[in-house]
Amino acid sequence: MKTRELKVVGVRRDDRFSPNSVEKDRLILEAVGHHLAMDMVVIDESLLDESVEADIIFSMARLPKTLQVLRLLEQRGTLVINSPVSVENCSRTKLEQMMAAMGVPMPEKTGRNGYWLKRGDAAAQQKSDVVYCRDADELAAAKTEFERRGITNWVVSAHVLGDLIKFYGVRGGFFKYYYPSDDGISKFGAEAINGQAQHYPFALDDLKETVAKVADITGLAVYGGDAIVDATGHYYIIDFNDWPSFSRCREEAAAEIARLAVDNDR
Repeated sequence: MKTRELKVVGVRRDDRFSPNSVEKDRLILEAVGHHLAMDMVVIDESLLDESVEADIIFSMARLPKTLQVLRLLEQRGTLVINSPVSVENCSRTKLEQMMAAMGVPMPEKTGRNGYWLKRGDAAAQQKSDVVYCRDADELAAAKTEFERRGITNWVVSAHVLGDLIKFYGVRGGFFKYYYPSDDGISKFGAEAINGQAQHYPFALDDLKETVAKVADITGLAVYGGDAIVDATGHYYIIDFNDWPSFSRCREEAAAEIARLAVDNDR
């Protein structure tokens, strides 16, 4: 894949936002540069400032300070993928409100199989930012622990029995999904709570359409997330986030992400 000589920069997100995935994040950005068939400088987000000159920035950044810099660069005409506003839309609390407003299938707030308590102001930075609670008492204790850590913004959802699916997407139609229990890849090990996938049949095209709509309302061009498919084939979106590491499909995804730059340059 070849374009005119654009100035392209890749921005790797801060280590705090990549628990157990620092190397994977670097590799996906380098793969994007490879598919562009040109040099792409990759820098850590803490080093990005207003002096950077670039036609295109492939950004995994999440720090508020970095997102502000990216806004200024956008105003100067730089194409930023993902845009800073789309990243801000992925805070769990805001994202949940947006998905509820458009009728995206999500777990109920209460149930009989336990609860999930998740940090609502930012993406998970450590294992304790996403907690499974077996009952209401454990949920109350987990909230108290969040408050002790200074976290007062959170979301709660009922645990759904079924197959856990990890999905990955790029604007333009790229979509892949995988069962973590099949390949054993896990960030924190929480996937084990849903057990071995039974591969319940479900409407894949419907899931793809729903995921694409969520990407549209958030503004994300590069995204991923999690869903649960229950025994009846009903799916629930339980997470949606900006720019995953794509470790299960790195080369395919990198080619599609690079295409975004080529399409913009036509």
